[in-house]
Amino acid sequence: MSALLDGLPPSVLSLAYLVSATLFITGLREMSHPRTAARGNLVSSVGMVLAVGITVLWFDILSPLVLLVALVVGTAVGVWLATTVETTQMPQLVGLFNGLGGGASVLVAGAELVGRAGSAEAAALQSSVVTGAAATTGLIGAVTFCGSLVAAGKLHGLSEHPVHYAGERVLKPLVALVAVGAGVVLVLQPAAFGPVVRADWVPAYWTLVLAASLLGVLLVVPIGGADMPVVIALLNACSGLAAATTGFVLDNSILVIAGTLVGASGMILTRIMCRAMNRSLGNVLFGGYADVARRSDDADDPYEGRVMSTSPEEVEMLLDAARRVVIVPGYGMAVGQAQHAIAELARLLAANGVDVAFGIHPVAGRMPGHMNVLLAEANVPYERLRELEAVNPTFAETDLVLVVGANDVVNPAALTDESSPIAGMPVLHVWEAETVVVSKRSLSPGYAGIPNPLFTRGNTYMLFGDAKETMQALVTEYKERHSP
Repeated sequence: MSALLDGLPPSVLSLAYLVSATLFITGLREMSHPRTAARGNLVSSVGMVLAVGITVLWFDILSPLVLLVALVVGTAVGVWLATTVETTQMPQLVGLFNGLGGGASVLVAGAELVGRAGSAEAAALQSSVVTGAAATTGLIGAVTFCGSLVAAGKLHGLSEHPVHYAGERVLKPLVALVAVGAGVVLVLQPAAFGPVVRADWVPAYWTLVLAASLLGVLLVVPIGGADMPVVIALLNACSGLAAATTGFVLDNSILVIAGTLVGASGMILTRIMCRAMNRSLGNVLFGGYADVARRSDDADDPYEGRVMSTSPEEVEMLLDAARRVVIVPGYGMAVGQAQHAIAELARLLAANGVDVAFGIHPVAGRMPGHMNVLLAEANVPYERLRELEAVNPTFAETDLVLVVGANDVVNPAALTDESSPIAGMPVLHVWEAETVVVSKRSLSPGYAGIPNPLFTRGNTYMLFGDAKETMQALVTEYKERHSP
């Protein structure tokens, strides 16, 4: 125990961990709603600072001065990231955070094994619970670390398309088998060596880590960039599970609690994302849209002579006559960084007595809540955001729907074409509105690679161009007409 805490009863540590766990749970509850998410993040951060601080000081892991320096450096890095990383780059940053969590768990569990092997403390590692937890940490943590690096690269645009290769269906199970085999050796070897564990068995852990690292790459490489909302949520869950199993290795209750909370919330979010896409997790990881032969580029143009284009001036006139408008943001809004122009347009409409709402699809963008984050950055009031289940019944009463950069989440083929790759996927029923305006750069397909019949409907107009430029032009037109 650190000299600063010398003489304190063990119950103090338990109490500190209890307070930290309470703060984690409270923060997680607050983060379930956009309005209180920032406060929830702060509450959880206080809990983590308390948990880390009391652990480091109680077990005399670092001196108070070194701990203070570490906190200052970490805070500086966090502030730098918060101020320099664009909101549109948050998905890849979240991916990196997931990976770092998994990688840290791998190193901590490995260091514990190396530190105890061949020593008097090694007998404690003979427990199959401890070695099994270490093996699980190495497997999940390494998959999370390398898989997250690949996911972050895809989100950053390095390679959004799925990458397939010969022998893919054989190589992945083979590498997984090697990793699991190394884990079995790790669990069984200590018991075979008697009361003193030799250091010879430790390499089994690093063999497991290497195989799991390769498995992480192989699992994520074949997944397309548009499936990243599910992948990010799953990797978030995996980073939490890796932390929880590390807690068993270290016999640290607060690490088990924190990791379990992250893992459980990540799995719930993964399930929500899969349900929003009407796909199973197995289909996302091992199937996916890339396995469907549907390259519309090689087919006849399904839109030829059937699309009605429009201009910002014409759209402004439609908005001027509308009493209810729903704006549907998509990945194109994020790429074009059009959220501020859209937010300004919404404020102008609301000031003119128009009922304005935003229709949010759960998988719009490249990470869970991507659209919510962008709109929050542009100071769009939370009460204007409507989830899919809430906004769909209102489209029939809507005068105009403005779709900005969304594609498959507004594709009626999900409901009308049973052979479509997105058949059964819940979508926003924007076509039920009186008029639909779709802002896109071109008629290129979305991540499913299929045509969108919405573009050829009689009540749909296409507003071609960069999302930010067209939305800003629309704002300018609206201001000119309604300026005093």
